[in-house]
Amino acid sequence: MKCLVLGGGGFIGSHLCEGLIHNGHHVRVFEKEGRSKVNLSHLEKEVDWFEGDFLNPEHLKDAVDNMEVIFHLISTTLPKSSNESPVYDISSNVISTLHLLDAAKAADVRKIVFFSSGGTVYGVPQIIPIPEDHPTNPTCSYGIHKLTIEKYLALNYYLHGLDYTIMRVSNPYGERQRPTGSQGAIAVFIYKALKGDKIEIWGDGSAVRDFIHVSDVVTAALKLTQNNVSEKIINIGSGVGLSLNEIIGEIEKVVGYKLNVYYCKSRGFDVPSNILDISRANGVLGWSPCVDFFEGIIKAVDYYKSNFIQISHQF
Repeated sequence: MKCLVLGGGGFIGSHLCEGLIHNGHHVRVFEKEGRSKVNLSHLEKEVDWFEGDFLNPEHLKDAVDNMEVIFHLISTTLPKSSNESPVYDISSNVISTLHLLDAAKAADVRKIVFFSSGGTVYGVPQIIPIPEDHPTNPTCSYGIHKLTIEKYLALNYYLHGLDYTIMRVSNPYGERQRPTGSQGAIAVFIYKALKGDKIEIWGDGSAVRDFIHVSDVVTAALKLTQNNVSEKIINIGSGVGLSLNEIIGEIEKVVGYKLNVYYCKSRGFDVPSNILDISRANGVLGWSPCVDFFEGIIKAVDYYKSNFIQISHQF
């Protein structure tokens, strides 16, 4: 297939591109101008690298031309920053995606796979683990924009027949995740541990999250290209909850020393627990996560150790 990966130069996107190429698909990457190609440097000759502005409809038209499947991984905001400017959050994500849908319809794209947020669209859970039919009451604008895009995908399918699948991904971690941002606790913790820096945790560390290795996320996405999937919304997570304090303990086991942890005041948009029910993914896709959490931490620590100097200069 001819696949367009929006955000293909990033953390999850670069791993997805690898998987698609390995499975014989043609891959075009859409990235903002000047984006580093370091994550795909080993595949530079095998991908069609397209630079453009996600907010520019003309750039999107050019990017989707002659594509069959679109993987939409772009987000201009993070859960932490989205509440600071909901207008920008909505205008840069939802409106841009509507332009993308128009371009996809005009180009006769067969399907869109949207990477939504299993960690924010549900809000405070009423039951654990959280199934796909759980009420959606996001506590941050980021979750609202993800949910709004989901609704527009459903509307375009109903009105125009543009097929789609929504992957509600929990908290992915692993190699290539940016360790200096505000998202991706495991990458941040490991990088600061290797530097000997103080690690800040919002709250008392008891908040429970569902963490999944990036390779398992990619395996699920690839299965969507191989199967006729009738379900439109699928949770992709580990189905297991770990507190931030437990994660610190696992990292300490791997690096072999105590980490310098500082506890900050909790944030209003953080929910106490989020664990996804992944039984639908298991039944529909025949998928379940394969990477044990401790094994995943070892892989991540090895990666950041091996690329420490490069990462430090990059950011």
